[in-house]
Amino acid sequence: MKPVKVDSKTLYGLSVRTRNADEMNLETAKIGNLWQRFYEQVTPEMKAGAKIYGVYYNYESDAGGEFSVLAGADQLLDTQHDLEKITIEGGEYLMFEGHGEMPQTVINTWTEIWGYFAENTEHKRAYTTDFEEYKSEDEVAIYIAIK
Repeated sequence: MKPVKVDSKTLYGLSVRTRNADEMNLETAKIGNLWQRFYEQVTPEMKAGAKIYGVYYNYESDAGGEFSVLAGADQLLDTQHDLEKITIEGGEYLMFEGHGEMPQTVINTWTEIWGYFAENTEHKRAYTTDFEEYKSEDEVAIYIAIK
């Protein structure tokens, strides 16, 4: 984990509204299906060299409340899909990195993040915009907005 300053970025993709408790149950989980739809509908429209992001935003409160998730990219070809546009807020973030087989490495990195904030008093989550940047097929950086 390391503190970093992030510039704002505009992304385009598909979104759902969910909560962590719903994601723990296969019958109510939405994020897996969101990513499946993203890979089927959006990745064919991505420009060469485009980066893939997962964005968490519109937090109701904290990790226990509802939030929106966008599976998106920073560069798309002209597309007929009705995609949502979101801007990642610039500012101070803590970056956590994960390496390994997807999606397990993302799950493991989020587990590390939750543990860090459960024990740490130096940094507090802002619950504004958090995001995952997929650097390769087996590498992710997760950025958590801090106050």
